[in-house]
Amino acid sequence: MYRFLLTPRWWGINLFVVLAIPFCVFMGTWQLGRFEDRVQTHDAAEKQPAPGSRPAEPIDELLPVDKVTSGRPATATGRYADQFLVPGRKLDDRSGFYVLNMLRTDSGKALPVVRGWLPGKPGSTAVPAAPTGEVTVTGDLQASENAGTPGVDTAGGLPDGQLGMISAASLVNLVPYDVYDAWVTLQDTGAEARAGAGTGDKAADALRPVPAAMAQGTGLDLKAFQNLGYTGEWFVFAGFVLFMWFRLVRREAEAARDLQLGLVPETEATSEAESGSGSGSKSGSGKDAVGTGAA
Repeated sequence: MYRFLLTPRWWGINLFVVLAIPFCVFMGTWQLGRFEDRVQTHDAAEKQPAPGSRPAEPIDELLPVDKVTSGRPATATGRYADQFLVPGRKLDDRSGFYVLNMLRTDSGKALPVVRGWLPGKPGSTAVPAAPTGEVTVTGDLQASENAGTPGVDTAGGLPDGQLGMISAASLVNLVPYDVYDAWVTLQDTGAEARAGAGTGDKAADALRPVPAAMAQGTGLDLKAFQNLGYTGEWFVFAGFVLFMWFRLVRREAEAARDLQLGLVPETEATSEAESGSGSGSKSGSGKDAVGTGAA
């Protein structure tokens, strides 16, 4: 009854099933592994000591920024140069902007330094001047932003002196010197007012530190649960392929049995089996044929 499984047409169907099920299981397992990795990195990030409790290290020793070095205190020495305002950034559910200055180091490269956050819109809020002379800054290391970073403005059209994305790719088009592929956010904004002679005014005191963000791919965010959802989808696909294979085998076995019993002509049984393997849209045709033969 099941000799039809050895026909060329069923060899093709069987080969597809044999390949499709392991592939679906593999993809489901891979997505599950991605979700577990995110859970583990999230747990590891929560167990790490607070950034302020770890010793600061030179910026060059912490690059490139990864899941381990992101958020670590980094130090750099140089002189402040160009200043940019980064609009559309929120802090404690309040709208405002970052104050970013380029710190030109002795190596010639410049490190983007977010000196703090101010409420309001650029141009309507007084911005404190950066300290003059040589300074040594200590801030939490952050990776360059991208289009998926919250708050980033990729629409363009910003006025001169404003920046939509804190990244080396954006800054190299605005400044005539090399830029580190990273940035730091100062947590002691009061030191800015103390270090800048003559700048310790109310505007400088208003600068609020920007908390370091967790490295991308380490939190239980929407992408993590998307991985979990994809895991279920791939396993469902594997089960669906197996279900359809059993369904087609059963239909063709019933057609072969009806043919052996002489309930349907051979040509009708063959066409019924082929239509069942292709679309499965005539599930009751075998029973109708039986009823006609009985009548």
